[in-house]
Amino acid sequence: MTADFLITDALVPLRPTDTGEEALGIMNEFYIRHLPVVDGQKLVSVISETDVLDADPEEIVSNYRTPLLPPSVYPDDHLYDVMRQLVDNNLTVVPVINREGEYLGMVTGEDLLRFFAQSSTFSDPGSIVVLELSRQDYSLAEIARIVESDSAIILSSFVRSVADTNQIEVTIKLNSQSIAGTIATFERFNYQVKASFNEKQLQDTLRERFDSLINYLNV
Repeated sequence: MTADFLITDALVPLRPTDTGEEALGIMNEFYIRHLPVVDGQKLVSVISETDVLDADPEEIVSNYRTPLLPPSVYPDDHLYDVMRQLVDNNLTVVPVINREGEYLGMVTGEDLLRFFAQSSTFSDPGSIVVLELSRQDYSLAEIARIVESDSAIILSSFVRSVADTNQIEVTIKLNSQSIAGTIATFERFNYQVKASFNEKQLQDTLRERFDSLINYLNV
């Protein structure tokens, strides 16, 4: 999935002659903290709420000091690239430009999170298993083979380095809610299972706690 899939038409960019006060009004209305500034068709900067508050809100935004190269993505960049720009630059929106630097639109962090939340990775029922192993022992193919030997499949995987070690943490989501056999197989192959979460059990526990709270409030 690429950036052009999530370009929003609900937000318009700032013009260089707009004031900081106008920028704040749009940011407050749409619950964002950044807006691109476009001169004609050219992306010239990205203004933040902090930029305005640290300066004079009555000044036009072209007078604000901003980086010479505003953060942006191309329409055919993957959504992971959009997320990297959001995180690396602490943004709430990412401008989308073509190869000539012309502004095409923007992707909001909220729309990106909603997209991932609605994907099968998060919405499909299943279970989560967290493994810890050395980096040199990591093989997604072998992990998948173990999972598939128990008639399950991996819906998604995430790898995180463990700070100050050569270890990594591999989080996988499976489409099965019965994972006792899978965990036993992992342990038989000397994988360290740090944690496992059965979504049905978790939902049942939350429901029991919710029902108990309601009963308590009704007493």
